[in-house]
Amino acid sequence: MIRTRLAAWPRRLAPALLAVLCIAATLSAQTKTPSTVPVVMLSDIHFDPFHDPAKFAQLRAEPVSRWPAVLSAPDSPTQAADVAALQDACPVRGVDTPWTLLQSSLKEAHRQQPKPLFVTVSGDLTAHAFDCRVHHLAPTISAKEYSEFAAKVAAFIAFELRETFPGVPVYLALGNNDSGCSDYRETQGSEYLKDTARSFAGDVIDARNRNALLREFSAEGDYSVVLPKPIRHARLIVLQDIFESKKYESCAAKPDGAAADVQVEWLRAQLTAARAAHEHVWVMAHIPPGIDAYATFSKNRDVCAGQKPEMFLNSGKLADTLTDFGDIIKLALFAHTHMDEMRLFQSTTESSGNAVPGKLVPSISPVNGNNPAFTVARVEPGTATLKDYSVYSADNQTGIATTWKEEYSYSSTYGLPDFSAKSLATLTSEFLADKQGSSEHSHAYQDFFYVGLRADSSNAKAEAMRSLWPSYACAMTEDGDAGFRACLCPVKP
Repeated sequence: MIRTRLAAWPRRLAPALLAVLCIAATLSAQTKTPSTVPVVMLSDIHFDPFHDPAKFAQLRAEPVSRWPAVLSAPDSPTQAADVAALQDACPVRGVDTPWTLLQSSLKEAHRQQPKPLFVTVSGDLTAHAFDCRVHHLAPTISAKEYSEFAAKVAAFIAFELRETFPGVPVYLALGNNDSGCSDYRETQGSEYLKDTARSFAGDVIDARNRNALLREFSAEGDYSVVLPKPIRHARLIVLQDIFESKKYESCAAKPDGAAADVQVEWLRAQLTAARAAHEHVWVMAHIPPGIDAYATFSKNRDVCAGQKPEMFLNSGKLADTLTDFGDIIKLALFAHTHMDEMRLFQSTTESSGNAVPGKLVPSISPVNGNNPAFTVARVEPGTATLKDYSVYSADNQTGIATTWKEEYSYSSTYGLPDFSAKSLATLTSEFLADKQGSSEHSHAYQDFFYVGLRADSSNAKAEAMRSLWPSYACAMTEDGDAGFRACLCPVKP
């Protein structure tokens, strides 16, 4: 066709024009928007800087760029005894993520997707019992020094992600363990938040997004950034929703309900502006809204007799905000439970928007007995819709001689075209109708929920998920007390 059209041109100009057209065609092919783009999702890293307590003082003294050398040095002769003593002083239910496991996890994430469009980390970078362990190893440490070391742990995770995925934007949220004073505690405008803002800003790449993070994050750990091209007209809004937890207190150990109200108002303002700009939105935080099914029944709450279920947050304001903007929110990313979970946030009020699909990303930390895992996803650029994802899991919990494999992929397991609200409504309706949890899809969800373990009688924790299936199914779609009870409890004649 090109040669036919060139016949009408002067002979001496035709070769030049042909070259120009070929170059243009090549550039057009190269810049064509792909059908999907890759994204890496991590959560609940819970890095343990106390795996060799003898190195603690050196980690405090060294910049984070030197931490890999310190951590890679041979263990001290007293390492095992020191860890045992630390566990006696500050008990933890399991083992968090040592340096070897962090290295293995990030190396494998890079191997599975060496050039993602961006990386998300939905909170809890810091080890459990962090405050107890720091004060046990450094009894005279000041509040300022404690906050500085806690911020260095967050900065180290940001540094390692930057080294693993150079030139790739990394978006990190803080979790309840990420604090300048203690678990579930923080104070608005704290030095920890300011220090962490500077660390996280280095991973954002784009100058406009970086400036927005520095401007917004220091108040409550929240920020809003435009997602990179080729995703179009879309942004990510990140919250430090510790302020909305029912366990939240300021660093002065005082409740502060106003902090949660400020955060929700900020979120609503961001979503309102995004709606006016016709943007698609992802929202990421650590603690999910809604029902904690495991805590509800491990505490023997008789919901059908009128007792209240355990809630993750102090109120339903975050869930209500999500559903009020369901017309623009394409995905809500959370974590916290360490499990591989789904949620569908929806409301029965006429003023609400569409439902919002929610994904809880499984943890790197094996502290709950689960195997470490991460997620590689595919996103449709034009709508910012999560099209598919695969979960990769380790065959052990140490990072030593670890083999990683694909645990499952969403599309091939559930046969759905995407992880949209519509598709999730189809799947959760099937779950709710399957009261015995015996269908193929119900079994798949139960098996993959507790990464590395199957829901059978050989593992009590995994088996609990199957035995309490109706509770978990209802918790997927009902984030309020009344709705959960109506879903779970049979109607009396």
